[in-house]
Amino acid sequence: MFTRWRLLWDLMKGNRMRYACAVVATAFSALLSLIPTLVIRTTVDSIIGDKPMDVPGWVEDAVLLLGGRDNLAHNLWVCGVALLAISLVNGALLYVRGKWTSQASESMAKNLRDLLYDHLQNLPYDEHVKAETGDWVQRCTSDVETIRRFLAVQLVEIGRTGFLLVMALTIMFSLNVKMTFISMAVVPIIFAFSYVFFSKVKEAFRLADEAEGKLTTVLQENLTGIRVVKAFGRQAYEVEKFDSKNREYRDLSYRLTRLMASYWAISDFLIMFQMGVVLVIGVYWASRGTMTLGTLLTFMSYEGMLLWPVRQMGRILTDMGRAQISLTRIKELLDKPREDMNEDGLTPDLNADIEFKNVYFEYEKGRPVLQDISFKVKKGQTVAILGPTGSGKSSLVHLLLRLYDYQRGSITIGGVELKKINKKWLRQHIGIVLQEPFLFSRTIKENIALGRSDVNETEILEAMRVAALNDVIQQFEEGYDTLVGERGVTLSGGQKQRVAIARALVRNSSILIFDDSLSAVDTETDAAIRKALKERRKGITTFIISHRITTLAEADLILVLDQGRLVQSGTHEELIRQPGLYQRIWALQSKLEEELANEYNSLEYPAQERGVM
Repeated sequence: MFTRWRLLWDLMKGNRMRYACAVVATAFSALLSLIPTLVIRTTVDSIIGDKPMDVPGWVEDAVLLLGGRDNLAHNLWVCGVALLAISLVNGALLYVRGKWTSQASESMAKNLRDLLYDHLQNLPYDEHVKAETGDWVQRCTSDVETIRRFLAVQLVEIGRTGFLLVMALTIMFSLNVKMTFISMAVVPIIFAFSYVFFSKVKEAFRLADEAEGKLTTVLQENLTGIRVVKAFGRQAYEVEKFDSKNREYRDLSYRLTRLMASYWAISDFLIMFQMGVVLVIGVYWASRGTMTLGTLLTFMSYEGMLLWPVRQMGRILTDMGRAQISLTRIKELLDKPREDMNEDGLTPDLNADIEFKNVYFEYEKGRPVLQDISFKVKKGQTVAILGPTGSGKSSLVHLLLRLYDYQRGSITIGGVELKKINKKWLRQHIGIVLQEPFLFSRTIKENIALGRSDVNETEILEAMRVAALNDVIQQFEEGYDTLVGERGVTLSGGQKQRVAIARALVRNSSILIFDDSLSAVDTETDAAIRKALKERRKGITTFIISHRITTLAEADLILVLDQGRLVQSGTHEELIRQPGLYQRIWALQSKLEEELANEYNSLEYPAQERGVM
């Protein structure tokens, strides 16, 4: 608990004094809110009435300064002006309190959002793979707002209620001890009831927050994949899935509403009953002369001023429960260990030989993804990787980037163990193009420039030429300044892959990885890109994952994976002579290409085939 609130204390740095001053303003405001009732009591009992003035000496001096009791009795407007002046000062204090608490809480919320965003950027890749995006969005937005609102309103209100209680009780005991005990009889009951309510509602809020996070996840996934939903006609299924999560969230929210309704109803009854008892006893005592009318008015006024804030403690404790749950959820996210970037690691020249020795890797214990992988790549060579789905192709290249770390074996670059190399240095010198590249909602030029912040126009144009993208872009109305839309939705699959290729090329990396990144382009474009890449990447070690034999054939070394094991390796000429997976795929693709070529020729020259001149 302490560590959670300590986090807020640290985030309030630079605004603690402002928040403290807001608390002081709250205390003075609470004091001033009690004074008007005393002014009315004195006016009723001692100015209009003939009771002796039971007030501090400085108040009597002020009355004498204003001409005495008789003068004030004929000029009651003076008492009204006094009440107005007190209200104006109190209003100014409330304004100051609101301004300073808002500034402090907004600053805290900004710092917390910045901290969360920075932390998310530095979490290990595996955490992002397993995460529910909607839940993380919920923690970074709604949960932060819950905490901000509690600091801005409810925490200060707790202080105000405390100040009011202490000051009012002091005054009330000085006026009538018996009536004070009668007036406060229900306060312990309300406090106890609020505590019980708080303990029940806290868990309910946690469940509701988690349900809202799941609802956000479904919405986010649906909006992101809306083209797939429409293409497969799955709108009804998605609506049903959303409705299920929505019903769960509604039911949990309804449970919260029932709990809160019960609290307000019972606490309202207790307060109204308490005020009724005070009124009946006060009128009886006033009629017998045991209590003055002004004192009765004072107690009735203070009763309302105290009981309603005490009753509000239920709402305050409710919001405290929500803030505590939100803070716990945020702390859970912040407690996830950041990725160790090995900042003290080595920074060797990565344009060197790469060697895998008996590499073993698994995502889950006991379920190996790669087993006993061994091969050597000379500097500047092109390595092609082939294998069925799930054979470990992408996992192998992810190990090079250290998105994951292998459990056994060794990977070296230029003789340096991969785990000893600074991760940031490693990733700065390795360019990767994924099969499903992610593009930001920016222009094409900005997406390409993400590969390197200091890239110039000439380098961007050259990268686009190599990626066979230049002619395509020229057809767009805005050219390079075309906004690609969220996740690159305005571009085709092949166009997105080519933008991603250009983005990787501008990095001038020592190692390039193409993870099936030409799968969405046609064969002619594929050949053009491969030819341009071959000229461009001289001296650059390149890894290409593909299922097209024509793409793999030009590689210096071809690796064939199956069920996480390296089953074949060699050049194209060597592998097509060896019985195995590569030979079978080569034979199938060759036969298919021959059949397609024959079908194309039959369609192109139908007249000649029929003997018609």
